[in-house]
Amino acid sequence: MKRSLLIATALLLCTGCSATWKGMKEDTSSATTWTKGEVNEGATSVKTKTE
Repeated sequence: MKRSLLIATALLLCTGCSATWKGMKEDTSSATTWTKGEVNEGATSVKTKTE
């Protein structure tokens, strides 16, 4: 029983980490396609919402 629980936990952690790593790689690769204008628009939008 303990062994199967350990295996299940290890599998969960491995799949969770791989999903996070995949998402992080996708986010960083698409971040380079943003223009300065898009970044500025986003910052302005956040600024107006927080004021």
